[in-house]
This record gives sequence, structure tokens and C-alpha cells, in this order.
Amino acid sequence: MSARRIGLVSDTHGLVRASVHEALAGVSLILHAGDVGDDDILDELETIAPAQAVYGNTDAPGRARLAQEIVLEIDGVSVHVSHGHELGSPTPGKLLAAYSQQVLVYGHTHRPLVIEEGGRLVVNPGAAGPRRFDVVPSVGLLHVEGARAWAEIVPL
Repeated sequence: MSARRIGLVSDTHGLVRASVHEALAGVSLILHAGDVGDDDILDELETIAPAQAVYGNTDAPGRARLAQEIVLEIDGVSVHVSHGHELGSPTPGKLLAAYSQQVLVYGHTHRPLVIEEGGRLVVNPGAAGPRRFDVVPSVGLLHVEGARAWAEIVPL
């Protein structure tokens, strides 16, 4: 069995860099952790793979294509996606305390992060959009094989 690859994106703020297409080539799904920008961002991501997205603190409320949270199972691995701002200043500890899923994906801080704790994975793919806070733009790849999940950050 080969690992399934899921694209993780956050904080596009209205910009999909050309390098996102290369970084996410071959993924079977894209999960966007908020601060999307207009719906054309999701349209462009869907040229790569089906995309699901959550609201970020800068996204206008009431948009049908954005959820408060995404909870799904990928090949037996439970995944939760939110922007993180609902926890104030999100940290891996706050996310692990608030959500029970095996993999927790969030954004908001623009800082890429992959932490494994107690068999659970917390991932922030960083910010894929306009460069801010002196952080290199990035996306993430979530790999799922059997009941195991791991993630990597891909600089753009």
C-alpha cells in the first residue's frame, strides 16, 4: 500500500503562488486552514485536487465554500482542520487539548510547524500567500499510510 498525500495550505490571503502547483502536484486532496481570500483561490487550488477550506479571521462570514471546521477520516486517520484563531493565539498544546483527532491542522500564525506528541500530529503548513512577518512562504504535505500519518513542510 502506498501512502496517500494530502496538500495542506493556509493563509493564502488572496494569492496562489505558481510554486504551489508544483509543491502540491499529485496530492489527492487539499485542506486549506483559513484566511483564504476570494473563492477564485479555491477554484485555482481545485485545478490541482479537490479542496476543502475553513474560515480564517480575515474571511468574510457566510461563504458557502468555507466551514467553521473540517473533521474527516483519511484511510483510518482522523483529521481536524481549523484556522486556530478560535483558540486565541493557537499553540500545539491548546489544539491538542481542544480537539481529539489524530491529526490537527491549523494556520493563523503564518509559522510552519510539525510536532508529534503522544501519537498525535499537529501541523501548521505556514502561509502560502503574500510574504509577511519575515517568514518564508510554505505549504505542507500530509502522508497517510495505514493508521500512520506524518507531515512535511515544503518551502515555496
